[in-house]
Amino acid sequence: DHMELMFDLQLLAFQADLTRVSSFMFGKEQNARPYPQIGVPDAHHPLSHHNNVPELIERMSKINRYHTELVSRYLQKLREIPDGDGSLFDHMTILYGAGISNSTRHSSVDLPLVVLGGGNGRLNGGQHLSYSDSPPMANLLVTLMDKMDVPVEKVGGSTGQLEIDTLGEV
Repeated sequence: DHMELMFDLQLLAFQADLTRVSSFMFGKEQNARPYPQIGVPDAHHPLSHHNNVPELIERMSKINRYHTELVSRYLQKLREIPDGDGSLFDHMTILYGAGISNSTRHSSVDLPLVVLGGGNGRLNGGQHLSYSDSPPMANLLVTLMDKMDVPVEKVGGSTGQLEIDTLGEV
């Protein structure tokens, strides 16, 4: 499968210290690739416009679950690769999620995002953070870059940084 191969290539590149940055989109938004390996004959994008039809939601959920399982396997492999005083996972920051929350309405509010990895000791894990003012996703990017000592004032439509250290200083 394409995604598993891409994850393995990333692992090799990180392990060999060929790169420290990777960006990976599972597939273009409007691709027509079905998922026969999990019994879904449809592509993700058309299913995302399910109009609350239970059968279509179930198929889309199967695809989302499959993607999440692939990410989980990738994270486990990162945890198993020694890196300095920890693992590759301990020294990485990974942003996983989607650019849309309710695809039937094309809503980009309340995006389902997860920040993973130890951030080389700069991130506090084990938190669920919710922001009542619905800040743009770009604010998270600015915040993560600052945490990684790459300070930037603005990324895209960012309006500032997010408070993510609710557990105190690392």
